[in-house]
Amino acid sequence: VHLVESGGGLVQPGGSLRLSCAASGLTFSTYGMNWYRQAPGKERELVATISSAGDSTSYADSVNGRFTISRDNSKNTVSLQMNSLKPEDTAVYYCHAVRFDGIHWGQGTQVTVSS
Repeated sequence: VHLVESGGGLVQPGGSLRLSCAASGLTFSTYGMNWYRQAPGKERELVATISSAGDSTSYADSVNGRFTISRDNSKNTVSLQMNSLKPEDTAVYYCHAVRFDGIHWGQGTQVTVSS
C-alpha cells in the first residue's frame, strides 16, 4: 500500500493550498480517508475525515469553514482544499486510510504559512 501526498509548500497568511493524496495497492473505495497534521512539538491531530463513499465529512473545529476534504474513488485520490490559511496551520500534513482491518499512512507533506 502506498499513500503519496503532494501539494504542500510555503504560502502567505490568507492564502490557499490544495493537498492531494494518491493511493495505490488497496481497494480505495472501501477505506475511510483522513487528513492529519503535526506541528513541531505538538501531537498529531485529526483535521478532516471523509467516508468511503464520500457522502459524509467532518472537520476539526480549528479548520471548519476553511478546509474542504473530497475524494475521487475513480482516481483513488483524496484532496484537502485549504483556504484562509493561518500561521497556526503550519504543520506536516498526513494522508491516512482506515478500514476495520487496518490503517495506512502517507509520508507527509510540509505546509508552511508565513509572510
